[in-house]
Amino acid sequence: MGRPDRTLSMLGIAMKAGKVKSGEFSTENAVKDMEAWLVIVAKDASDNTRKHFRDMCEYRNIPYMEYSDREELGKAIGREFRASLAVTDKGIANVILGYMDSES
Repeated sequence: MGRPDRTLSMLGIAMKAGKVKSGEFSTENAVKDMEAWLVIVAKDASDNTRKHFRDMCEYRNIPYMEYSDREELGKAIGREFRASLAVTDKGIANVILGYMDSES
C-alpha cells in the first residue's frame, strides 16, 4: 500500500482536536470569520469551487492549497466526501504547509 499520507493523517488529528471546519458552508464561514489558517480544496472539486476559495483566501491572505480528492479528504476526517475544509489551528496548519514544502 505505500507510505501513509502525512497530510491526511494530520487532518485526522486536527479533526479529533476540533480544529477542522469542513464542507463548503463551514469552510467559507471560517475564512470570512478569519478563523482559518489554511484552506484545502480537493483537486476534483468543481472549477467554480476551487476558484471561489482560491479568491477568498487570496483576498484575506490565508494559505490555500488543492490536495487529494473529495473521497480521501472526507475519509481523513471521518466523513463522507469533502470538497473543502479549513484548518483552524495555526500550529497544525504550519505542519501541513511544511509537509507540502518538503514534498515539492
